[in-house]
Amino acid sequence: MYDYIIVGAGSAGCVLANRLSADPAVRVLLLEAGPRDRHPFIHMPAGIAKLVNVPSINWNYVTEPEPALEGRRLWWPRGRVLGGSSSINAMCYVRGHRADYDAWAANGATGWAWRDVLPYFLRSECNADLGGPLHGRDGPLHVASLRHVNPLSHAFVEAGRELGYAVNSDFNGESQAGFGLYQVTQKDGARCSSAVAYLRPALHRPNLTVRTGVLTTRVVFDGRRAVGVEYAEGRRLQRVHADREVLLCGGAINSPQLLMLSGIGPPDPLRAHGIAVLHDAPGVGANLQDHLDICTLHASTQRVTYDRLSDARVAFDYYLRGRRGPGTSNIAEAGAFVRSALAPDERPDIQLHFVPAQLDDHGRHRLPGDGYTVHACFLRPRSRGRLELASVNPSAPPRIFANYLSDADGLDMRMMVECARLSRDLLRQPAFAPYRGRPVIPDRDDLDDAGLEAFVRRKAESIYHPVGTCRMGVDDDSVVAPDFCVRGVQGLRVVDASVMPTLLGGNTNAPTIMMAERASDLFRVRETVAA
Repeated sequence: MYDYIIVGAGSAGCVLANRLSADPAVRVLLLEAGPRDRHPFIHMPAGIAKLVNVPSINWNYVTEPEPALEGRRLWWPRGRVLGGSSSINAMCYVRGHRADYDAWAANGATGWAWRDVLPYFLRSECNADLGGPLHGRDGPLHVASLRHVNPLSHAFVEAGRELGYAVNSDFNGESQAGFGLYQVTQKDGARCSSAVAYLRPALHRPNLTVRTGVLTTRVVFDGRRAVGVEYAEGRRLQRVHADREVLLCGGAINSPQLLMLSGIGPPDPLRAHGIAVLHDAPGVGANLQDHLDICTLHASTQRVTYDRLSDARVAFDYYLRGRRGPGTSNIAEAGAFVRSALAPDERPDIQLHFVPAQLDDHGRHRLPGDGYTVHACFLRPRSRGRLELASVNPSAPPRIFANYLSDADGLDMRMMVECARLSRDLLRQPAFAPYRGRPVIPDRDDLDDAGLEAFVRRKAESIYHPVGTCRMGVDDDSVVAPDFCVRGVQGLRVVDASVMPTLLGGNTNAPTIMMAERASDLFRVRETVAA
């Protein structure tokens, strides 16, 4: 018997497990489909380059064929391990633009304006290098400047300055715009995932139970109240009871899938799968959004890149010389936030990540020689996708219709062309002259807009920021209320990136952790009022 059952030990689930179990009178069960986070590549930051080949800790989702991307099926890696995607991501610590949160609040996510969320960013953060009113110094999530920076990353920042943009030492400071080095979720040169930051310090608590390798199959209801879950452990099906609430923290794919398997979702598709409809909720699985990314690659005339590093040497420097050298790199060391000529307001609408290596097909396709890569994405796409059940089998992945570049007026494609053009212009700057070889992808640097559009359709990929499939709001079509409670039922909440109404201007990990921090306070307030 437990007070809370948390499904998913990812970025949000680990936060809730820590904060709720801090009260010794509260019994918490945390369920995770994947294994414990013991793989050494998880904890050595540069190990991210190797994690793409470790399927045991990755859900390895793929989209349905994308009509606007030549029918390609795009790979969507998501963490299936303690820490979730925070255990396999590039560790960039980015909150998004403050106006993003004000827009959430103005459009129905009451209580989620910037002034409401900043205290929870501060509470979560332990920044080793930056202080002041916009940074926390005492939180569980360690944030630091990179210990090792490749000279090509410095060249990228200089290229931005040469192109007329500001240099920014803090993307989470007073201004987001400009070029600079990312701060990362690391402590002493090691990855600081949500499992490391939040779960590990709580594992000794007798009122917290963590079970890995178990797949939650459905939420159990008594009438319209969630009273527990069923989960599969090997071939055995187990049922556990929650006295207070069930909390879904599976992310933008798993949480809506579990709701639909439990009878909450659009009614006709559920009935088509033989699932009894508990609550008609057409918003479940809808409103899917993701940042589409285009990579521009150039060969390097100098062997300073990470393409041909000796794995043995990197590991030796990292593990035997005090976590130093390239092993501490997050690979995506530098970046930028740029406001294009098409931006409707003051917010930057393009984000860049720079990689001092050749990165094609998420690093799964190794290219010969040495080179460097500029990632570029449009931060506020208008296209919307959806998820559908493929089967009533909980282990079968849902069907993902990302619907990239499907907006009616074509802005998303125009912005992706702008992203590709900006990337090309940066690589032409004098800062890259000592390194500049031939263009690799695309293999020519004189493409016109039509050529760049064809390039986007042929090569664009996800940069791993799916959100929105359990949208938060106050309207009838929203899936959860601003306090994360699932509409139409009791005792059930969703706390993860799926509840974000719209994409934020940046990476999604830090905001997800912030939301879970705030959720833990909302739970305590509600219980105090009830008492």
